[in-house]
Amino acid sequence: QLQLVESGGGLVQPGGSLRLSCSASGFSLDYYAVGWFRQAPGKGREGVACSNSGGRMTNYAGSVKDRFTISRDSAKNTFYLQMNSLKPEDTAVYYCAATRSSCYVPEREWNAWGQGTQVTVSS
Repeated sequence: QLQLVESGGGLVQPGGSLRLSCSASGFSLDYYAVGWFRQAPGKGREGVACSNSGGRMTNYAGSVKDRFTISRDSAKNTFYLQMNSLKPEDTAVYYCAATRSSCYVPEREWNAWGQGTQVTVSS
């Protein structure tokens, strides 16, 4: 059974940093593209960052580019989202996900999802 478990959300002041973690069980992330999505109150879910199955390619939403970084640790079968220079508009529930396809497939083709973790950016 493919399972992803997230951790690391919380409350942070504007300009601060957080790191989200997503640990996988039941499968090896080495063969999957991995990504982070978020859903703000009253809005649809959007893709934030993605890393292809080899980890050689990453891409980011324009709103987080140069502030967020996606990375992997194969030994721990875990991937991360480092979020710096956080803004109030980054407030959302963040979800990690994995797919055997590529970063560009629709959400319905992502094979595993985390439970979501709340990130609140507020003073």
